Amino acid sequence: MNCQICICQTQVDDLILYTPKKALTLLINFIIMTFEKRLEWLKAEHEALITRKNEAIEGNGVYERYRFPILTGDHAPLFWRYDMNKETNPYLMERFGIHAAFNSGAIKWNGKYVLVVRVEGADRKSFFAVAESPNGVDNFRFWDRPITMPEYGEPATNVYDMRLTAHEDGWIYGIFCVERKDPDAPAGDLSSAVAAAGIARTKDLVNWERLPDLESKSQQRNVVLHPEFVDGKYALYTRPQDGFIDAGSGGGIGWALVDSMEHAVVTEEKIINQRFYHTIKEVKNGEGPHPIKTDKGWLHLAHGVRGCASGLRYVLYMYMTSLEDPTKVIADPAGFFMVPEGEEYIGDVMNVLFSNGWIADEDGKVFIYYASSDTRMHVATSTVDRLVDYCMNTEPDALTTGESVKRLNRLIDKNLK
Repeated sequence: MNCQICICQTQVDDLILYTPKKALTLLINFIIMTFEKRLEWLKAEHEALITRKNEAIEGNGVYERYRFPILTGDHAPLFWRYDMNKETNPYLMERFGIHAAFNSGAIKWNGKYVLVVRVEGADRKSFFAVAESPNGVDNFRFWDRPITMPEYGEPATNVYDMRLTAHEDGWIYGIFCVERKDPDAPAGDLSSAVAAAGIARTKDLVNWERLPDLESKSQQRNVVLHPEFVDGKYALYTRPQDGFIDAGSGGGIGWALVDSMEHAVVTEEKIINQRFYHTIKEVKNGEGPHPIKTDKGWLHLAHGVRGCASGLRYVLYMYMTSLEDPTKVIADPAGFFMVPEGEEYIGDVMNVLFSNGWIADEDGKVFIYYASSDTRMHVATSTVDRLVDYCMNTEPDALTTGESVKRLNRLIDKNLK
């Protein structure tokens, strides 16, 4: 629907059935349709997109993907994108282009499935906006206004990738990346940036209190708040690294305890999930959403990154940690959990899956919200029991081809018996 001459696929199909003369007449009539008719058409197309029913696609037994993306740039309200005043916009052009919707935090809120979405405009600036669904898999609608996030310190050039945590202290925290131009960059260098973990909290997802950015020895783009106190402190999953381009300088997923979120200072980090050579997390890895508590341990969803011919390949993987000691890994299944498939592979940043939001319902159903190629949002569903089974009963990566073949042969032997 995001086009200059707005002809939907059904209309294109119709034109093919007509004679060239009639097809040309229909095309001309469509191009010169009145402001009112075009607005009517835009609203009908938008409503059809929003209300399109999604359907599960049978998967690998661990989860089910769904046929359609749940959010795209075209899902943004028309009154965000168009000036609907005929006097000031007689051609009904887009005045504020919305390019993409991706990398969403997630929370169950007032019985609805709510995402805090990274929305990217045509100007390449990202902002946060809330979208909600009655069932978690389709009919996502954006709230009328984007989040107006208060600034902290120097205004951010860009913000993105919020993780949401409803903490036991009663607040909902959002931790997100804040990016600013590097003040020490040489003249003419327009790519160097400094990043920090921005922190905000809310009680209603509308009014946000901005807290000081996280203080750390290294830049932190990927920080997640654990939902419970640990030893009376707030616990953070971190990704220590020195810079954005040198992505391999970090050591893995870190763990840090801080005294307060009102002035969060990381003084010591412990790596709890390491990177390894020739694996899905060779270059870097980072926590996705905050972990889900189960009676067997904490379920974690993370992203792993490796270099390949098409650039950095982002995939999702899982692991589990102990209830008694959340820094102790008790299950670490080999390989990826999800990778880009089909159209998911294509987008602004190709070959990327990223998740910073999931929701576990009281009945054990889990909604996994993930973005593909920095362009659109998708959902997959599973259950707590299935995800625990996957983690606990999938063998870990033994890090050599020989050991992988042994692992395969053990499964073959078991089945052939």
